[in-house]
Amino acid sequence: MSPVSLFCLLFIAILECHWVPVDCYGNGKVTKVCGSMEPLHVGKGQVTTSPYRLETNTTMFSPRDRIKVILSGTSDFEGFLLQARDAVHQGSESTIGTFTLTSPDTTQLLTCSKHSSVSMATFSRVTVVAAYDIFWVKIPGPIINQYDVTSFQTQSSTTPAPVPSTTPSILPGPFTSEECGQSKSCILDPPGCDPKDPHCFFLSMTTAEGVFELSGPADGYLSFALSWDTWMGNDDVYLCVKDGSKVSVSAAFVNGRTHPKDQSQVIYSICYVIEVLRYDLDQEYFLFLANGQAQHGKIRKHSLQPLISIKKKLITGPPEVLKGSRGPILMKMHGALMLVAWMLTGSIGTFIASFYKPDWPNQTLLSQKVWFQFHRGLMTITVALTIAAFCLPFFYRKGWSKHAGVHPYLGLCVLTLSLIQPIMANTFIYMLCSLTAVAAMFLGMRQSSLFLPQPWTTYVLIVYVIWLASFRILFLIHKHFHFNRCMKTSIWFIYLFFNSKFRFLL
Repeated sequence: MSPVSLFCLLFIAILECHWVPVDCYGNGKVTKVCGSMEPLHVGKGQVTTSPYRLETNTTMFSPRDRIKVILSGTSDFEGFLLQARDAVHQGSESTIGTFTLTSPDTTQLLTCSKHSSVSMATFSRVTVVAAYDIFWVKIPGPIINQYDVTSFQTQSSTTPAPVPSTTPSILPGPFTSEECGQSKSCILDPPGCDPKDPHCFFLSMTTAEGVFELSGPADGYLSFALSWDTWMGNDDVYLCVKDGSKVSVSAAFVNGRTHPKDQSQVIYSICYVIEVLRYDLDQEYFLFLANGQAQHGKIRKHSLQPLISIKKKLITGPPEVLKGSRGPILMKMHGALMLVAWMLTGSIGTFIASFYKPDWPNQTLLSQKVWFQFHRGLMTITVALTIAAFCLPFFYRKGWSKHAGVHPYLGLCVLTLSLIQPIMANTFIYMLCSLTAVAAMFLGMRQSSLFLPQPWTTYVLIVYVIWLASFRILFLIHKHFHFNRCMKTSIWFIYLFFNSKFRFLL
């Protein structure tokens, strides 16, 4: 048998081993679920109270009447399946009546039985899909009775059981930072802010009562965690998730860099956690504070880097005001080294090579011309800083940054071109490296791990790039129109250049 034939057989065998049957519904009409009304999605239907409801424009009908059915709710949904059934024989899965679409562009009819039956009492059921893995099955609607027939009011036995609710906790008073450091420990962001400020993140804990207070600007959820280290994973988490007009307070555990796994849940109207007993409070922990978006009570990835206390805190220890940071020190060092490399040493080194060769035509330093020694020294520092800065995110992330967008790829290009340029000394490679470095700096400004104030930091970088281009144009004009320039003028120009560079960095 030829090698090509063997390869084809191996390919077919692999396909057979990985064959997975898939049901496709090109028009969205899933007739096989007419009876169960369960979408063929991952997971099971929600058992909590549905945010959606069915309404009709009447409670009585005669044969051939038209009845308007309205599906409404407090949240958006992606799809629904609506049926009318016999209220007398609710165990039957056959449908009755027919529907007429009011919005044919967004809805369609599904034929579940060939012949429509007639009933003395009917009621509607609807399955609503809020998201692929979030849906409610067979939400009951009102019962509609036929005229001149005894009313039938018994609800379906499959109606979801009401979720036990707890009495909303009542705050003893608004959150305040007045007792921080005296009777309770606190961490605030920005430092010293007032919890009443809509932009203030506030977390406090009392030693005796074991009460945690948490507040902050969050449209979806706000959470805090007790952690053994400053790295997300194996943490005890408490989440306050906004769900409609209520706040769901739940305890969870984070296993690695994954979504927290809920282990308990109660409903409150505020976020007030009492007697946390999951972790030993006599131990020292780092405190995390995170916020982000939530949809239908499900949390999403936090949009900002979590606020992390700069040291471990003994929860039952003496009260103190803790300090925290959203920017890891390694990532701050990464940004600082890259800025020094490409806003200071790199640009000054290239300016000296471009415009200061004629100023030291015969002077030498260590057997090389003065301008070349300055240029080579500055560019060597630039490459060394770039290498060091490039390695720091690997130490912090323990690998490649998967959620940083294009920025790490541009950084890799800058590092590669920086290593090639000293060997080839090509103008095109230098220009490409400089432009890539500028693009990487703009994207790096918006990385959540740096937590730089926006948008004015981006504006500062824009001004810097414009200033650098203007200064290069000024040097070109000076070079081409002042042939007999004196050393004093050259020194003044380079002093102005150095001074401006340092001011931008500061």
